[in-house]
Amino acid sequence: MKSIKRVDGWLLVIILISIFLHFYNIGNAGSNVYYTAAAKSMTANWKAFFFAALDPEGFITVDKPPVALWFQALSVAIFGVSDWSVLLPEALAGVGSTLLIYFIVKPFAGKAAARWASLIFVCTPIFVAVARTNNIDAILIFTLLVAAWALMKVIWKQRLSWLLASFALVGLGFNMKMLQAYMVLPAFYLFYWLAGKGAWKQRLWHLTAATAVVLAVSLSYAVIADMMPKDKRPYIGSSQTNSVLELALGYNGIERLTGAAGPGGKRDMRGDNEFQDRNGQMNHSADPSSHSSLSNPSEGALYSRPNLNGEWPVGEFRTGGGQPPGGMGGIGRGETGQPSVFRLFQQQLAGQISWLLPFVLFTAVGLFASIRRQRAITLLHRFLLFWFAWLVPMAVFFSVAGFYHRYYLSMMAPAIAVLVAVGSELLWQFYKEQNGFWRWLFPGALLMTFLFESYVVFQQRSSLSTIWPLSLVLYGLAVFCFLIAFRQQKKVVHYLKIASLLGLLVMPFYWSLTPLLYGGNSSIPYAGPDLKRPDAYGQRAFGGREEREVTSDLLAYLEKHYNGEKYLAATMRANTAAELMLKTDKAVMAMGGFLGTDPVLTTEQLAKMTRNGEVKYFLISGFGRGGEGNSELIQWIETHCQEVPQAEWQTNAETVKSWDEQEDEMPPMERSIKLYEYKG
Repeated sequence: MKSIKRVDGWLLVIILISIFLHFYNIGNAGSNVYYTAAAKSMTANWKAFFFAALDPEGFITVDKPPVALWFQALSVAIFGVSDWSVLLPEALAGVGSTLLIYFIVKPFAGKAAARWASLIFVCTPIFVAVARTNNIDAILIFTLLVAAWALMKVIWKQRLSWLLASFALVGLGFNMKMLQAYMVLPAFYLFYWLAGKGAWKQRLWHLTAATAVVLAVSLSYAVIADMMPKDKRPYIGSSQTNSVLELALGYNGIERLTGAAGPGGKRDMRGDNEFQDRNGQMNHSADPSSHSSLSNPSEGALYSRPNLNGEWPVGEFRTGGGQPPGGMGGIGRGETGQPSVFRLFQQQLAGQISWLLPFVLFTAVGLFASIRRQRAITLLHRFLLFWFAWLVPMAVFFSVAGFYHRYYLSMMAPAIAVLVAVGSELLWQFYKEQNGFWRWLFPGALLMTFLFESYVVFQQRSSLSTIWPLSLVLYGLAVFCFLIAFRQQKKVVHYLKIASLLGLLVMPFYWSLTPLLYGGNSSIPYAGPDLKRPDAYGQRAFGGREEREVTSDLLAYLEKHYNGEKYLAATMRANTAAELMLKTDKAVMAMGGFLGTDPVLTTEQLAKMTRNGEVKYFLISGFGRGGEGNSELIQWIETHCQEVPQAEWQTNAETVKSWDEQEDEMPPMERSIKLYEYKG
């Protein structure tokens, strides 16, 4: 009975909400075929499993280290390959993160703050959106929260082993998404320096040892892979030198800050991602970094198509959730707004993560006031400083970075949740106990946050009625007035506090519901009411340009003419290969990696492979010419191979048509998808 009484009933309610948001209608947006194909291939053999190879033959890896994908591969091994099986680990990580935040906050700020932190985290739209896909951010965040929990244990247990374990887990996160995991390290260093026991020399020694551990764990996979003979392992996808370390520092590192990995960057080759709009102008909005097949149209990615009722065939791997894939997520740099101090408050990002940032600013003021008032930095102050040190470097990076996707913002979700929850308790104490300026912090935080939320909602007036922002303003003003009027009535203001905080979560919760209700983009997930609009910007302008129903015809032709080659076919881009491999157990070679620009093969190597009978068929599009080396590969294919007439491998040619079929023009990506055969 005692154990039953110890269970926090409100925590159970919050966990049930989290389970609902992460699991209800899961798979309605399909899965990211790039990672799904890799998870399937990884179950074929240990080599593919260890390196996270895209194909079962181990020709090339995906553009991330393997650790997070190991969980997806294990799920596929247990449950079989499907959207659901690859989404399961991420959804579980989302629920687990909710629980972890509760247990991290409770020892420092109490049960009430822990509940609020978990609830606020649950209502973070972009985290819900990404945790419902097989992009690996949810598992990364879960891992980093376990690391934070271990770091907090250092304070209570006073054992170096907890510190080393904490930093080792950050190193494990590096082997999921590389330098993205290191974004939390400033917070880890600061917290131990402020909260750790012992003389400064001892703390410095401990942090030096922890640094050695995080580097050793981080580089373990890179050292193993880079020291192995290159002909004994897959090519490291999205690297230019076949090196894991170069991938970490380049494509998954500094190129995100400079924008080199995004549209217009050095990897964005002209002719590969451009197409003409209806006025004949070149449209650069296509995003070469998105993993959506559609976001890389130049390879002529192969799609299944919904029926006339808008329903997708059961069991299909898809990238749009009942709508043309792409969505606003496929808009490239327009996806994240313009770099500036106020970038996180711009329309593209505000509804994903920034709802409660005004409250966080008031928490910062309250923290400063509390330290000044007590003339000492308490353990609670150190705890809050840890989360500010988690949040601020990320906010700076996401404000100035040249290229990233909106779902990367989910990294900020734990810090915002904790700072609002614990900050509300801190400001509440000022409200009850102080006179003068400081007592206005809590009502002011509420009012300013309600006003900002109404602004965010007003920006979506094309999708939502204007009554919503007006209601938020009125609700915020009412709460503010009641808090001032009933300050002396403790029971009344207690319920007012609960009502006000719940009111702040109404619109973020609705935003979090939109991926459940309307589907979304499984490759570049985001949340918001515009998901329900079939004509949302980015869907017709880019994502909805073409839907193809050629996979089955092409696959039937390739398998009919398959004669034991190592690869069923070869493509330039990875997503086309992934689409095919999800429908066959044979390997498909992605000659140019994810973007089609990786220098994996020379023409001499390709010629040798064809002569040895390793590959016979090549699927190339008119927009498939990437960098110089890959242009040479395509030229070699066009010179030494014979084109297969389209009528032979696409029996139902009428089904290849534009979503804009009422117009006479043919979209550029429709112009030339060609199948070539090497005949010696």
